[in-house]
Amino acid sequence: MNQENRQNNGSDLLIVGAGIIGLSHAFHAVRRGLKVTVIDRDRRAVGASVRNFGHCCITAQSGELLELAQAGRPFWLEASSQAGFFASTAGALAVARSERELAVLSELSAARPLGQLELLSREQVATQLSGYAGADIIGGALLRDDLRVDPRQVVAALADWLAEQGVRFEWQTSFHFAQDGLAHTSRGSFVAAQIIVCVGHDVDRLYPEIAATEQINRCGLQMARVAAPRDLRLGPAVLSGTSMLRYPGFAETTAAAGLRAEIAAHDAEALAVDANIMFTQRPDGSLIVGDSHRLAETMDPFLAESVSELLLDRVAALLGVAQLTVLERWQGIYASSPLQPYLVSTVAPGVTLVSVTSGVGMTISFGLAQRVLAQLDLV
Repeated sequence: MNQENRQNNGSDLLIVGAGIIGLSHAFHAVRRGLKVTVIDRDRRAVGASVRNFGHCCITAQSGELLELAQAGRPFWLEASSQAGFFASTAGALAVARSERELAVLSELSAARPLGQLELLSREQVATQLSGYAGADIIGGALLRDDLRVDPRQVVAALADWLAEQGVRFEWQTSFHFAQDGLAHTSRGSFVAAQIIVCVGHDVDRLYPEIAATEQINRCGLQMARVAAPRDLRLGPAVLSGTSMLRYPGFAETTAAAGLRAEIAAHDAEALAVDANIMFTQRPDGSLIVGDSHRLAETMDPFLAESVSELLLDRVAALLGVAQLTVLERWQGIYASSPLQPYLVSTVAPGVTLVSVTSGVGMTISFGLAQRVLAQLDLV
């Protein structure tokens, strides 16, 4: 590419990846008045950012993740207002079907600021579920600060709005490598003062040594979209006892060990597939349900029907219905590491790699992006 073309491609910040992590960085960069370019290998975002529940699971985080989630929450709402995408502030509903599950919720509620986790009776839970509640539900808790968006709408709407603010998008453009202020791609070179690489689980395809050192794997999920039972209208996302084993705010309670033993005794099949039995409702009324988890360096595309049936059966039981009608099934994939929940690494002068490695990309995206740009001191 000649010098004139290089100058025309110049930006203060070039972002590789138009998923929610990349777009969150673009959002904060625009707020700082920076000239931004975003490149993505696809024509639109089709990765982890559209294959999830659309649940910003803020309240059930702990430590640094809770700080990042809380810091990002007002920016989610600001982005929703500016870009016009759906966002619900109805929180999340954690359903308890045993005294051990209720003990986890009670312990976390007592440890948090007043009102952050509001304990609910069985009748209050049934009201939240529009009257649909399994017979074994004994109570629950409302997680006040959680948000819910439509994953199929949000990244497209945010990208469209960012483009209106002057962000340049180059779709169907594959990133190769960067050095000396140049990002080399399938469509030539782009000049940028800073480059941020947000490629999710594909870290190993660009920086295999980092992926190996940080033990980054792919985590594969089985999920489905189902028709909601008649007249079911949900405000909050809905979590179950298996969720309490996965999210750190719950899992770090003293009551969690007893809950794990209980689930192992009564639903070992769910633990065997590392299930997080939960669901959210899209604006069209359908439910996103799931999910299971399995790790692999290369993820097979094949979905086990026995796992799908298990997930659907458990969600139906939560709702107290005989069965659910499946509209779609898919495989989600995200980056996973046992060493840390996210990775921020300087891979070359002016090049920063950012990857969320714990399945909470939607939850911490805006808070993490704000921190990364502050550390880079981009003005």
